[in-house]
Amino acid sequence: MVSTSSTSTNGRDAILVLEDGRVFRGESYGATGETFGEAVFSTGMTGYQETLTDPSYHRQVVVMTSPHIGNTGMNDDDIESKRIWVSGYVVRDPARVPSSWRSTRSLDDELREQGVVGISGVDTRALTRHLRERGAMRVGISSDTDSAEALLARVRESAEMAGTELAGEVSTKQAYVVPAVGQKRFTVAAVDLGIKSNTPRMMAERGIEVHVLPATSTLEDVLAVQPDGLFFSNGPGDPAATTHQIALLQGALEAGLPYFGICFGNQLFGRALGFGTFKLKYGHRGINQPVMDRTTGRVEVTAHNHGFAVDAPLEGATETPYGSVTVSHVCLNDDVVEGLELRDGEGNLKSFSVQYHPEAAAGPHDAAYLFDRFTGLMDSTNGKDA
Repeated sequence: MVSTSSTSTNGRDAILVLEDGRVFRGESYGATGETFGEAVFSTGMTGYQETLTDPSYHRQVVVMTSPHIGNTGMNDDDIESKRIWVSGYVVRDPARVPSSWRSTRSLDDELREQGVVGISGVDTRALTRHLRERGAMRVGISSDTDSAEALLARVRESAEMAGTELAGEVSTKQAYVVPAVGQKRFTVAAVDLGIKSNTPRMMAERGIEVHVLPATSTLEDVLAVQPDGLFFSNGPGDPAATTHQIALLQGALEAGLPYFGICFGNQLFGRALGFGTFKLKYGHRGINQPVMDRTTGRVEVTAHNHGFAVDAPLEGATETPYGSVTVSHVCLNDDVVEGLELRDGEGNLKSFSVQYHPEAAAGPHDAAYLFDRFTGLMDSTNGKDA
């Protein structure tokens, strides 16, 4: 929910109010006006452009823990979608002048152009500590009022993230195809729940023709492209509020179609297999999260953006109508489930998912091998010549 004006933001006061009443004051940054969303923090020191254009941040106000933001400006190459999706942006020290040969405009100008209300000059360290202690919560930013009480009332009337289905708001409306680079080896139906542009790009580099389908697609729509595999992307919202895509995934698993899911796709995979999901206190967001791949024992530095997680047992296997499920990846900070594997009675891999982002364009790239694992799965399942 955003209202903006075209007035210059230079020198204009702004206020940030959390739903528990904590107030931060600073200067307007980006568009002027008022905005609401869920306050979350990102620990990435680079890649702010990819963060801003990640559809998974829809209806969230992002607090950057890195103090200096905007130094490399904005360009047309690093965007992950066609627009900025964050509801609001909070920084401590915005760059006065961008310095990069790739920059075509400043971050402040881009935020203003796209109507994204922000605030600068905020003690983001104190704000982050508050969110870590109290949890992610609703927040409002305004450069139209200096009344904390009035803004707090509107914050408490705004929508909560829990129980909200948002994938349909960020998904493509029309199917499109990203052709394979070089020789085509596989066809994948990718259901767009908030997909980032680098995902089909990384698949295409491995000889995959990617058919990106709307979130409303049916099993018939998926099978119509004659896919070798099914993919569910990242995306915003509460997985417990999503039912249509779970039914689609269950039908695909019954049909024996290999599946790979990322982030929201991991949460929906867990629910399709019979597990629950829950809201994390403050989530994982940033590009420096340690995750162990329990199938190899390797620890990866990974990129995250999620506020929900799968509630599955970390040890042992769980039998489901589709096969045997184990937790394949785990976060070393807090033991949150970071990946699932589905195997048949003979121990062969049928489908898998991860909670983090192997396609992270700003890096790190430790987990890019998962796309190779997906091609290997499709190769073994469909008997294609690798």
